[in-house]
Amino acid sequence: MSSRSFNICIKSALVVLVGAGTLVAQSTEFAIEGRPVQVHGFASQAFAASDGNNYLTMDTRTGTFSFTDFGGNISVQVTGKFRVGAQFYDHNIGQLGRWHPQLDWADGDYRFKDWLGIRAGKVKTVLGLYNDTQDMEFLHTWAILPQSVYPLDLRSSTIAHVGADFYGDIGLNQLGTFSYTAYAGFQPNDPYGGWVYGFKPYGINLTALDGRLEGGDLRWRTPVQGLLAGVSYMDEELHIKATILSAFSFNAVSNKDETSQFYIQYMRNRLTLNAEYRKNLLGLEKFIMDSRSLYGSASYRISKRFEVGTYYSRFYPNWQDNLSDPANHIYDKVATVRMDLTNHWDLKIEGHFMNGSAAGDALRGFYLRDNPQGLKPTTNLLVIRTGVEF
Repeated sequence: MSSRSFNICIKSALVVLVGAGTLVAQSTEFAIEGRPVQVHGFASQAFAASDGNNYLTMDTRTGTFSFTDFGGNISVQVTGKFRVGAQFYDHNIGQLGRWHPQLDWADGDYRFKDWLGIRAGKVKTVLGLYNDTQDMEFLHTWAILPQSVYPLDLRSSTIAHVGADFYGDIGLNQLGTFSYTAYAGFQPNDPYGGWVYGFKPYGINLTALDGRLEGGDLRWRTPVQGLLAGVSYMDEELHIKATILSAFSFNAVSNKDETSQFYIQYMRNRLTLNAEYRKNLLGLEKFIMDSRSLYGSASYRISKRFEVGTYYSRFYPNWQDNLSDPANHIYDKVATVRMDLTNHWDLKIEGHFMNGSAAGDALRGFYLRDNPQGLKPTTNLLVIRTGVEF
């Protein structure tokens, strides 16, 4: 992309993104037969441009606005202990999502005591710091969360499960507070996500990718003010159905699909520090893939309207192979500026400086079909994203 074309794209992006600020509205709360009802919504639009490789199925090398999402939710407090709610969501990120609306989550939640509650339905999956808040762009410093741990390619199949959770908070006085979540259910199939998109060039048409899962999360709000530490674990039995070269049917069940995640967060005044580490073991018969993901981040709120941040993320699709090979890693250095233009409208400008492409089949943004001339070892990416919520 020439510098002149790049400048034109940037100017066009700013015009469209600033115009989105007119969508800002206030939250809606009312009552039905005395029961409080809350309605919330959100939307975001981004412009992305890169050198090196196209990213996240978008034509980023020429600059693109194909990065949009929006949703809305409603919740009703039926009694003092029982709440029901649901959220719809739609998105188009390059070839992901493709404007197919989905039920993001829908559950009933009954809180017996502080230490015991139950949720059932399509329930958000608690895994690490941010898995269950991926949809809430307005909560995060970043235009794009660390893709090593929270890949947009897999968002729709990882954000929630169909099943039930038990959860609660246990206070231990001077030892702080422990919060736990234990869950079991089924992973939903996502026909418009990275798995389906990535396998098609190889003549593999995935018709189903789902299965049962169970897991839990335990986090400790320590006696040290602002310090949180936690661990998450998930065990899945992945069911795969596909047709190969439009002629052969393929059915398989994973004999191993385990995810372990460790995280720590420190928040003090205007400073937030995060670190997370994830290990995933995925096995089909005798073949086992051992992938590792990690990142560290820091953000600082300079003023009410202005925040800066940075993170460094690493992803290795196969921990047993050569880790220095660009085809077996993605290193992502990120710098972000966030501006809160109003209480309900934000604008983020973010630069990514990436090394490696993880072989183009690791569901972390780089795909061979989007880069037919071959994947280059480095990619610099600019993302300008604005979001509104009410």
